Amino acid sequence: MADTGYDPSRSRVSDDKMNEFLRGQLSGDLQEVPGIGPAAKKKLGQGDVDGDIITNTFQFVGKFLMLKGPDDGDEKVGTREHMEKFWYWLQEKGISSHRSGIVRCIAEKMNAMMPGIYDASEYADDDDDSDDE
Repeated sequence: MADTGYDPSRSRVSDDKMNEFLRGQLSGDLQEVPGIGPAAKKKLGQGDVDGDIITNTFQFVGKFLMLKGPDDGDEKVGTREHMEKFWYWLQEKGISSHRSGIVRCIAEKMNAMMPGIYDASEYADDDDDSDDE
């Protein structure tokens, strides 16, 4: 398995933290997202382009949703491509810790609001691949 890219099994978010985040309302404070601390919040708030400066959770969710496209005719951005785009965008922003956890938290939260935007079952077999022989 590659050491880069989104992998939900590398998420270090506890079940309790995940459930608390999924059940709670968004306040706008970026640090309410598990995995985002003061350093990540500062990095998200920096950038050369207005669309890449993220100062609250609502903008962060908006960026996640923007990366669901663009669609090209019948070609749609699927779960894996979407998660990779968000993971690599976080990397470009300088977020070096907890990327998979952050991606998973936002994906699960958005999937609760918009069922189908994230399909965790697409990753279910990834752990079993090494057992197939």
